[in-house]
Amino acid sequence: MKKIILFLGLILFNNAVFGQNILKKGYLITCGEDKVVIINPDQSDENHSEIVWTWSTTEASDIPAEYQRLLVPLDECKPIFNNKKLLLTSSGGATIVLDIASRKVEFYAKTPMAHSADLLPNNRVAVANSTHKQGNSIEVYDMNKPEVVLFTDSLYSGHGAVWNEKQKLLYILGYQLLKVYSLADWESETPKLTLENSWTIPDKGGHDLSMIDPENFLISTHHNVFIFNTKTQKFTVFQPLKDRQNIKSGNYNPRTNKLVYTIAEESWWTHNIYLTSPSKRIHIPDIKLYKVRVAK
Repeated sequence: MKKIILFLGLILFNNAVFGQNILKKGYLITCGEDKVVIINPDQSDENHSEIVWTWSTTEASDIPAEYQRLLVPLDECKPIFNNKKLLLTSSGGATIVLDIASRKVEFYAKTPMAHSADLLPNNRVAVANSTHKQGNSIEVYDMNKPEVVLFTDSLYSGHGAVWNEKQKLLYILGYQLLKVYSLADWESETPKLTLENSWTIPDKGGHDLSMIDPENFLISTHHNVFIFNTKTQKFTVFQPLKDRQNIKSGNYNPRTNKLVYTIAEESWWTHNIYLTSPSKRIHIPDIKLYKVRVAK
C-alpha cells in the first residue's frame, strides 16, 4: 500500500513539475543552428550561463522528417501564449509553435527562409520570409490549417514581424522598407491584410524588429539601430547603440532601462548576448546565436 501511495505521489510531483511555466518574466530566449536555449540572465555572465531549458530540432520527432530538416538553422524564438509556447522560425524553411512544458510541436508550416513571425488574433500566424519563389515574403497561416496560405504580399527580404495588439496593426520589416497592415474579416476563412503605410528605413539592410511599446519600435540594420515612432512616423538613431554595426537583434525596456542585444561576430555568427543595466556579457557555449528575445 505504501509503495502505491509513493508511486502516486511521484506521478503527481512529476505532473506538477511538468506543468510549471519554465519561461519566467525577464528570462532570455535565444536560438541558432539546431538549438533553443532559455537563460536566467541574473545568474549568468561570460564565465557561466544559467541555462534553465534547452531544446533541439532533433527532438521534433512528432513532425514529418522533411519539416524537421527545414528547421535548421533557427532564426527567431519568440514567446507567445503567456510564455507557455515558443514561435520558432528557420531560414532553412519552416515555422513551428513549440509547447515548452510538453516539448511538443503544435503547429508547423513550410515557410521559405523564415526570419521572423508573430501570433495574430484567432490563432493566425504571420511570417516574414527573406525569399520566395513567387516573390512573396509575407505569409499568413491558420494554426489549425498549416498547409493553407491565407494571405501573401511581397516585400524584399522580410526580416521582422510584430503584431501591435493595442493598435491592431501588423508591422513587417524588410531590407529597405517598414510596412504596416490592418486586418479585416479576421475570423473568416479568407482574412484580409490591407497595406496602410510604408516607410523607407534610413539605412539599407533591415535586420531585426522589436516593439519597445505600442508607439515605438526598435529596428536594427547593417550599420545602425533606430527607433521608429508610429505617431510622428520618424526614425531616430537609438543612442545607446549608435554606430554599433551588425546588431543582429535587440530588445529594450524603457521602464527598466534594460537593453539586451547581440552583435554579429565570428563571421556573422555570435556566441554572446550583451546586456546593459547592469552591463554584462553572457557567453553561450556550443551554439551559434542569431536573435535573442526577452520573456514579458
